[in-house]
Amino acid sequence: MSQANAGKVWFITGASRGFGALIARDALKRGDRVVATARNPQQVIDQLGDHPDLLAVKLDVTNEADAAQAVDAGIARFSRIDVLVNNAGYGLLGAIEESNDSEVRAVFNTNVFGLLNVTRAVLPHMRKQRSGHVINMSSVGGYSAYQGWGVYGSTKFAIEGLTEALAAELAPLGVHATVVEPGFFRTDFLNDNSLVSTRQQIADYAETVGVTRDFAAGANHAQPGDPQKLSTAMLKLADSDRPPVRLPLGSDTVARINAKNRHVESELEAWHALAVSTDFQ
Repeated sequence: MSQANAGKVWFITGASRGFGALIARDALKRGDRVVATARNPQQVIDQLGDHPDLLAVKLDVTNEADAAQAVDAGIARFSRIDVLVNNAGYGLLGAIEESNDSEVRAVFNTNVFGLLNVTRAVLPHMRKQRSGHVINMSSVGGYSAYQGWGVYGSTKFAIEGLTEALAAELAPLGVHATVVEPGFFRTDFLNDNSLVSTRQQIADYAETVGVTRDFAAGANHAQPGDPQKLSTAMLKLADSDRPPVRLPLGSDTVARINAKNRHVESELEAWHALAVSTDFQ
């Protein structure tokens, strides 16, 4: 891992609070330049101050024109973008059956289609540079599904697949792609301004999704992960000459990944004969 840093230019979505604000603050502190975006850019300035190396830009990631304009503003100010952090997103808590069409579409519009809007706007500049790093924020729920987080997790599963493909497509062009999988960190994610619950709640899911709802309420601001340490890890990731395609963050994520991998291996072994029986002879 190279620790050399030649004054990177960051483009961070959802930078008015949480991980986005922390990463932006730490990048500025070490001398990097930051395009920090939010629906209300004044909230970015309120968080980070009026810094000469900070450009706070209005961006609703679900609006493709907004994404193009925000990227153009960043290029006009700093001439390049070295690190894209697709951080904007929110959670939906509820059973699959409880989630109505508008709730599902809204979370996909932000978490998946919004990410694609911003990525498509940034990549032409990274391709021209023949350098850059796309970092997509996923979740432990993007690697292993949880009851009650099915729709939210499915958006993160989508991000995982998109990032794997991006890493392969961009590698010959000198551009990296990494999906970051945080576990439960002590941010405002479980607050009602970041986490939406389905309007419908079905009694039959009390023993499954109901338990998850209780966990979310009880775990808020008591999560094991330290957001400041995540921000430090993100800077180290951005400085890596050979970054991973996946970076799990948090001991809970690592434990969950290990458990899922063991389960998949066990199931594959148990069903191996049937799995390979469908080829032409």
